This record gives sequence, structure tokens and C-alpha cells, in this order.
Amino acid sequence: MPIFEAIRLALGMIRAQKLKSFFSLIGAFIGVTFLIAVVSIVKGMDRYVQEDFAAKIFGINTFTVSRRPEVQFGNVTDAMRRAWRRRPQLYDDDYQAIKAALPPGDLVAIESENQVEGEARGKTSQYIQVSGVSEDLFKIRDYRVAEGRLFTPEEITHGMPVVVIGKDVADSFFTNTDPVGQTLRLAGFPFTVVGVIEKQGTVFGISLDRFAIAPYTSEIKKDVNPHKVVDGIIVKASTLDSMNAAMDLVQGIMRGRHHLRPEEDNDFSLTTQDDVLSFWAKISRVLYTALPLLVGVSLVVGGIVIMNIMLMAVAERTREIGIRKSLGARRRDILAQFLVESATLSTTGAVAGILAGLLLARLVKAISPLPMGVSGMSILIGILLGVGVGVIAGVYPASRAAKLDPVVALRFE
Repeated sequence: MPIFEAIRLALGMIRAQKLKSFFSLIGAFIGVTFLIAVVSIVKGMDRYVQEDFAAKIFGINTFTVSRRPEVQFGNVTDAMRRAWRRRPQLYDDDYQAIKAALPPGDLVAIESENQVEGEARGKTSQYIQVSGVSEDLFKIRDYRVAEGRLFTPEEITHGMPVVVIGKDVADSFFTNTDPVGQTLRLAGFPFTVVGVIEKQGTVFGISLDRFAIAPYTSEIKKDVNPHKVVDGIIVKASTLDSMNAAMDLVQGIMRGRHHLRPEEDNDFSLTTQDDVLSFWAKISRVLYTALPLLVGVSLVVGGIVIMNIMLMAVAERTREIGIRKSLGARRRDILAQFLVESATLSTTGAVAGILAGLLLARLVKAISPLPMGVSGMSILIGILLGVGVGVIAGVYPASRAAKLDPVVALRFE
């Protein structure tokens, strides 16, 4: 029998026996649905973490010197937290020492953060992320000005009360008004808005535009940290190799300033985007390892259902098989017919599962901050799994059908 004729007969059987076909399809459908949905979400997350999250939060070829790890993963015990609290603070003098030692092409900046109350034109908010920074921070974060300007090194030197704000802050406090030149009170102290940064977007649904940045020498220092204390010193190099060299240099400077002996561990942390990426790589490996097991269980169950349905089909169509054999159908023709029917059933379920998986991934993307990345390989695997499960599940029923004696089959009622 030609394969297309066998497929046509199989599709006709699906239409004629809808309930049986539904139970035959459901195993492959569920397995492939979750295969496509989970792979699409994990792939999207993988791309998002590497291209957006790590780059936006940490920057390319950038590392941060801080008192405790900027990113804390795994099992963080109370003893670890107590050890971090005992570490010495970072100071403005540390920043000056690092800045003096780095080569001319590298950038270095201070950043100290806190959430403070903002007020302007009678509007208040408790949720402004305020940072006291030095001038290179804008280059390190690749902030571009949408309106106005950035504050100058002279304004930092003199501790001028000027501030650069994010787009959300501008929209919240200065609706239908040019924010440049307006007064924004931060923790009760008046600052003059000199610029608005271009929209940065979101990370996992959290806005990156609700911030205000002022010179670290201005009055903001009273609200972000004690005198001369800084949260972090951020260094950006021009290349990956120069970043590694800068990390070695900074580590040596900080160990010397903290009078650490060679056998003593660092009492400060150096954090790069690689720390985030390596942690995410571990999570994605677990997901990609666990996924085949979960999908495999569903497909095994689906294969068993298909095999039982096909055995029932063989029993119900015994007389038909006898007639076909008496008219000259060979054993391999009968075998091929039932194998194609079984494969068609599971492949139809797999195709429906692919569509449902893509819809499920899009639904998750629409109602949550989780991204989605369609994988052509996962779609191909889904189709191959559908065909494979159908063929494997149909081998035994097809073999039984092919071995039927035509005389006995014709007598079957």
C-alpha cells in the first residue's frame, strides 16, 4: 500500500472514531506541549539573562568591588551573613587609590544607593532608588541623556545639589512639564533636575527607570551612607583581557589596604556578570536534564495507550484484514498499514502539542515577565518524538495483524 494512501486511511479512522483517537493523541499531545512550552521559556530566559539582564545590571567587561557579594546564590547561611557584616567598609579613599592605579583606558566610579522619599509639585513617592555616584558611572552604565545634560566633574567636586532622573520619575513628578530646571526634593533636600536619562526598560517586570542620580559629594551622601563610606566601586575595562588584569590589580590594592596576609581570604567581593551567568547555566542545565524525564513519562504513557488502541483496532478489523489478504495484500502491506496508522495518530497529537506548547509559552509571556524563545530544534524533536512513539507503539499490534491467517480472519464475526 502506498504510504500516502495509508495516511489517508489513518486520518479517516481518526475522523470516524473520535473518542478512541482522542485518547490515542492525548499522551503525545501532553508530552510535546510541555516540551515545546518549557524549552521555549527556558531558551528565552537563557537569551534574556545573557543579553539583557546581566548586561543591564552589571555591564560588559565590568566588575564591582563591594563589601559583600552583589549577587547571592545558593545556601547563604547565617554564619556567612555574620562574616560579611564583620568585613570592613569601603571608603572614598579606596576609590581614589583604585582610580590612580588603573590604566587610562579603564573607567571607575562610586555608587551608593538607598530608597528615599521624593517630592515635587505636591506629589510624593516612597519608592525612588537614589544613587550617589561619580562621573564615570554614566559611561559605565551606558546612560544616554534624553533631555538636559549630565552633571559635570566640577559639580561633583563642589557637591552641587543637582540630579539626573529616570523616565518613570520624570513622568510621575513632571507630567506635561519639562522636568529640566525643576526642583525635586529627595529626603527633604532640594535638588535641581539637570537631565533625564533615556528609557531603560524592565528586567523581569521591574522598571529600571525609577531612579535619581546625584553627585556622591552632594547632600545625598547623608541618606545613602555614613561619611566617606561607599556601597561599591565599579570598574569597566575596554576588553575582557584588560578586565581580568584590572581585577588582579584591584584585588592587590584592596588586600594591601586591608593589610591581609597571603594566607588570608579576601574581606571584600569582586562581582562580574559571569557570576550571574554561571549560576543561570547551572539552573538551565538542571531544567534541560529534568525536561526529557518529564516528557518521557508522558510519552511512555501515551505509547501504551496507542498500543492498546491499536490492539483493539486489530481485533475489531480482523475480518477487514482477512478480506485484504484474500485479495492479495501481503504481510508487509498489513504491517505497514497499521504502523502508518499508529504513527499518524501520535504525529497528529505531536503537531497539536507543538501548537498548544507555543500558545502556552506565549500566554506565560503575556501574563508574566518571563520571556520566550522559540526553538526550531525543539519543534523538530517534537515531530520526531511523535513519529517515533507511534512507530514503536504500533509494532506489536501491526505484527499481530500481519500474522493473522486470512481463512480464520474471514470467519471472524
